[in-house]
Amino acid sequence: MKYRTLGKDLKVSAVGLGCMGMSHAYGAPADKNEMSRLLAQAIDLGYTFFDTAEVYGTPTNPHDNEELIGKALKEYRNKVVIATKFGIHFDMTSTSVNKPLIPDSRPETIRKSVENSLMRLGTDYIDLYYQHRTDPNVPIEEVAGVMSDLIKEGKITHWGLSEATEETIRRAQSVCPVTAVQNRYSMMARQHESLFPVLEELGIGFVPFSPMANGFLTGKYNKNTIFESEMDYRSIMPQFKPEAYDLNEKLLQLLQRFAEEKNATQAQISLAWMICKKPWIVPIPGTRKLERLKENAGSSEIILTDEEIKRLDDALDNIEMSEVFGGSKIVKE
Repeated sequence: MKYRTLGKDLKVSAVGLGCMGMSHAYGAPADKNEMSRLLAQAIDLGYTFFDTAEVYGTPTNPHDNEELIGKALKEYRNKVVIATKFGIHFDMTSTSVNKPLIPDSRPETIRKSVENSLMRLGTDYIDLYYQHRTDPNVPIEEVAGVMSDLIKEGKITHWGLSEATEETIRRAQSVCPVTAVQNRYSMMARQHESLFPVLEELGIGFVPFSPMANGFLTGKYNKNTIFESEMDYRSIMPQFKPEAYDLNEKLLQLLQRFAEEKNATQAQISLAWMICKKPWIVPIPGTRKLERLKENAGSSEIILTDEEIKRLDDALDNIEMSEVFGGSKIVKE
């Protein structure tokens, strides 16, 4: 595993581990003991960057993921960087699989959230604390002011934004330096490349979530794959609809050609493509399987030249592909 730096000084593994799917959104929650073993194995493989959030939970425990991470990583605390998030809750009146999000970044809410996350994670400080979604009712300068206070108090050491625009990033940065921005980014969702110039200018890291389009780019699924309709977001994602596989055939063929050239897997190429673009990009794919954990870690060792990245980008610009999941709806109260 290689390593890189987010912001000024947050050193992390070049590939992080998104832990949401262990508890939330990818079917029934995984066995806790198995996931604890997997997290220990991740550390053995060189992972140091682990991503969770206060809202990643199960039907019986709305904060399950933070508790899992806190317990599993307790003995490794001084070796790992734990990122968690505040600022949203789910609309539990909704009957949809992916329930709408309700933003809430009022200072008093943030204060409660950080104390509860510290308790669940079993730690005195959070390494990277993201605003999960922008709150239209609370100026970002006010949120950044609270982050500055939390840093002074030692409750967090760095902070970040998720699904943020350039304007929000600049306004936040003017109050309290931002370490990382976490947005959806993959070969199927490239709209946030427009942020790269401002991130480079301000020295802010970029942490792509869903870097393999929720697993689609691995090439491990086909039109006969069935996802659990009650608890698996993939059951409603457009890239996994039966008709999408035909639309995306050329995209998967492109990945396969590059994988063969580099003696790698499609998943590894989809990660290496972004890792090799900028030294401050750190994807956080999720998995429940040791085999995938090893495969994803290996992507940090694959070198794609600028010319190869351009070949991929040019091809992606001209390939027909299906729509891709864009995230849960945000309810603006």
